[in-house]
Amino acid sequence: MGTAVVGKGLEGIVAANSGICWIDGDAGVLAYRGIDIHELAVHSTFEETTFLLWNGHLPNELALREFSSQLALARSLDQRIVDMLRTFPKSATPMEVLRTAVSALSFYDADEKDNSHDANVRKSYNLTAQIAMIVAIYDRLRKGLEIVPPDRSLSHAGNFLWMLNGVKPSETATRTLDIALILHADHELNASTFAARVIAATLSDIHSAITGAIGALKGPLHGGANEGVMRLLYAIDKAGADPVEYVRNMLAAKQKISGFGHRVYKTEDPRATHLRAMSEQLGKDSGHPKWYEMSRAIELYINKDKKLNANVDFYSASTYATLGIDIDLYTPIFAISRTAGWAAHVIEQLDDNRLIRPRAEYIGPVYPSHWIAVSERP
Repeated sequence: MGTAVVGKGLEGIVAANSGICWIDGDAGVLAYRGIDIHELAVHSTFEETTFLLWNGHLPNELALREFSSQLALARSLDQRIVDMLRTFPKSATPMEVLRTAVSALSFYDADEKDNSHDANVRKSYNLTAQIAMIVAIYDRLRKGLEIVPPDRSLSHAGNFLWMLNGVKPSETATRTLDIALILHADHELNASTFAARVIAATLSDIHSAITGAIGALKGPLHGGANEGVMRLLYAIDKAGADPVEYVRNMLAAKQKISGFGHRVYKTEDPRATHLRAMSEQLGKDSGHPKWYEMSRAIELYINKDKKLNANVDFYSASTYATLGIDIDLYTPIFAISRTAGWAAHVIEQLDDNRLIRPRAEYIGPVYPSHWIAVSERP
């Protein structure tokens, strides 16, 4: 009925001002607070990148030490959360567990009812540390293994691998995961971040906002594409098939290949550039380059035949597989990283808040329609 321009799925619609993340989809640029993701992936750490996202600038040496120390000190879970994790059914997926547990974290956070800037920063430390712990602890519980206590001397990435596997991770494994966490830390108003900002804008709390974000990430059209990529690689390997021929047959049958194309990028996803190199190097270092080689063959074929570029999910699959991470932990690891960005957006939203309340272009029956008695209805 109206004359508004509508972008289906809000495509192309600017919904907020933000100083956190900039994307140029045509040029393939992703930048946090103005710093190109390529520079951060090469030179930064997840801790430094998170400081940047939350504070708007890079820390000096003292500030970075203090930030890293505060994040490490936040590696603590109330025993009641751990007890709750033990009660979940074995059929529960890690993302379902994470969504539910993060909601319950608010019960045991002393700042839960304080929505001030400083309180939200304190809660962000807790959530960033605790979400990684929940993923690692639940994975061990479901496998019948003992919980590994956190090691505050390790980095965020290193501690997660330690709590997940019970062995001190190599420098290569730690740095690989650290870079993956940097690459996934934020991505402007993606579905989960927008969900978090909508919830925060109601003056709800940061636990509710991040619970909602996890719920959005759980959907296969947002998180989970790398799980689809790895299942494809497993299927090809099990069948003993040629990767290109297998994918060619899938495309002929109109089946979707996960990990290609992007809603924003018209060129290569800049995150995929680093993950491709990491997947290749991990394969060489481990002596098991199979997953990378299969992925590369598929990528070259899809790019040539369909003119589609690999996105962030395509090579994160083979990277995580070579690190020995279970396939259903891929999306939870996405959440471990993206918590840094979600928190930054919640803080930014509440620092200058206005309720997010868009309108819909009405396409229903023409007004005025009228009520008709039931006896007179056809």
